[in-house]
Amino acid sequence: MNPTFRFTLAGLALATTLGAAAGTYDPRETFAPFTYPQPVNAYRSGSGMPGPLFWQNRADYDLAATLDPVKNTLVGKATIHYTNNSPDALDVLWLQLDENRFTETARGNFTGDKMPKQFTDGYRITSVTLTQGGKSAKAEYVVADTRMQVRLAHALDAKGGKVDVTIEYSYDLPGDFGGRTGFDPSKNGNIYEMAQWYPRMCVYDDQRGWDTAPYLNSEFYLEYGDFNYAITVPSNMIIAGSGELVNPEDVLTKTQQERLAKARESDATVMIRTAQEVTDPASRPKQGGTLTWKFRMQNTRDVAFGASTAYVWDAARINLPEGRKALAMSVYPVESATAKLWGRSTEFLKASVEHFSTKWYPYPYPVAINEGGSAASGMEYPGIVFDPMEAPAKPLHMVTAHEIGHTWFPMIVGSDERRNAWMDEGFNTFIDVYEMDAFNHGEFGPKRDGEYAPKGGNPVDGILPLLADQDAPSLLMGADMVKEKYRHPATYYKAALGLVLLREEIIGPERFDPAFRKYIATWAYKHPTPSDFFRLMESEAGEDLGWFWRGWYANNWQLDLTVTKVNGQVVTLENRDQLVMPATLRVTLDDKTTKDIRIPVETWQQHKTFDLTVPGSHKVVAAVIDPDHKVPDRDRSNNGWPR
Repeated sequence: MNPTFRFTLAGLALATTLGAAAGTYDPRETFAPFTYPQPVNAYRSGSGMPGPLFWQNRADYDLAATLDPVKNTLVGKATIHYTNNSPDALDVLWLQLDENRFTETARGNFTGDKMPKQFTDGYRITSVTLTQGGKSAKAEYVVADTRMQVRLAHALDAKGGKVDVTIEYSYDLPGDFGGRTGFDPSKNGNIYEMAQWYPRMCVYDDQRGWDTAPYLNSEFYLEYGDFNYAITVPSNMIIAGSGELVNPEDVLTKTQQERLAKARESDATVMIRTAQEVTDPASRPKQGGTLTWKFRMQNTRDVAFGASTAYVWDAARINLPEGRKALAMSVYPVESATAKLWGRSTEFLKASVEHFSTKWYPYPYPVAINEGGSAASGMEYPGIVFDPMEAPAKPLHMVTAHEIGHTWFPMIVGSDERRNAWMDEGFNTFIDVYEMDAFNHGEFGPKRDGEYAPKGGNPVDGILPLLADQDAPSLLMGADMVKEKYRHPATYYKAALGLVLLREEIIGPERFDPAFRKYIATWAYKHPTPSDFFRLMESEAGEDLGWFWRGWYANNWQLDLTVTKVNGQVVTLENRDQLVMPATLRVTLDDKTTKDIRIPVETWQQHKTFDLTVPGSHKVVAAVIDPDHKVPDRDRSNNGWPR
């Protein structure tokens, strides 16, 4: 455990005690100086910006693989061009072997509520070769669960040292038990959703050195670089892959190439391969044998692809800021090719990317793909998302917006998902809230689903059971330590609601939005920590928010504002629990007029109760705190007077 987290656990225990009864609020605890989880140093500044000595390593990839849909195996060769920009000489390299998660002895088998019953033998490593200083040699390596340590004969120089690692490997596909990778049947053939399909570099950073957290069930933390990859499949298969297809003339018919050219100039969806053409051999440029699909993607942390004989394919233009264009594409089986299912997929994808690009940060990649299957349904990778092929329009819009929204968090802003899941799931759910309101004039809004306010109603009321649950984790808890029952309520819902509260109630959109855009632009293609986010938002928005980071992120504190009495023009307010929030007091005067008075959090820095004098000559006949249910008050029975 990082010793700077000790305050968090102690605070959590104290919060349980303080929140047990009304009237136990202690301003000394709420407003004590906030200890950030990560300290300021030469690498990361007090403003939340990268420091003067900030560095980040780089991994570029050349990948080639053959997918065999008869044996359901993948055989691959990965060459990783690794650059050590750190101030440290490195004598070993660490890589991630995520397919080892499916072995019978994998650590991840022991972390969920049920032990899995299906397994593979994971990666079969044929060879590991190092090229350093112009010389190549077989490397010594050790595999430990989902990690591989490669030992270097000569230490890799600091500040720019380079080494190439070439790994030849194969593995059996996990099928429908793969979770985030695998295959499932459809009417016209299996649909393969291929992720974590090559050895990937672990991150070496200024926080821990090598970050070798094993792949249990949480997601990823990866370096950035440029990717060139080639996938060989039977000629009757279509591949949809991250990045740009660079050899369309080899793998598409002339008709399909012409339709794609038309789609690049069309805001309306254009069919590239119709449902009727799926079983027509003429929809492929070659009969028999194999074809190799080649892709390129720059400045990305990962690539993934879908492959199937069953794909219907459509596309449309994405309009981006400053006149830039990209291409939205959907691939899905004929079972999904109806107006009630995937017929609007590309419309949803296009609208989501355009909204996020305009409001927060421009989409950086040439293509965005929505792939319909079932093995990895609801999973995101750079430039491609895997979504459920049976989803009707409203759920499909929701999951499409959410999964492609992950382009911004964590594909562009590269936070550590295995340790800080709230910085990708929560941030992404937050931007989804506003996309849902914006899409087609609110056709499917407001957002009330499994990610945010799943029981409907007001989100600040829906979060109360989680805040009252003494077993619920704090948001700063490591992702792998969060039980499945709390993953969506905390990591998605509470984390997103925290940003909604920051934007709407604490800071205001006019200051929050520029600060949040600055955070995204500053940490694009870099690795921010929670403290970087906290500090940058404070610095840019102009607020000391330590009380909020402590109460909402480090703890699960509750809020209980009350009006205790009214005497003439004086309204007595009380804060009875450990969380504080700004709120509105609405008073009704004896002339039947009403007045709203903003109660700032500073009210509670020195007070447990506060006597507010309403300006003017009229007496107050009624008063209510938070009349519009904007903050998560746990007991609304005491919010008004008279009772």
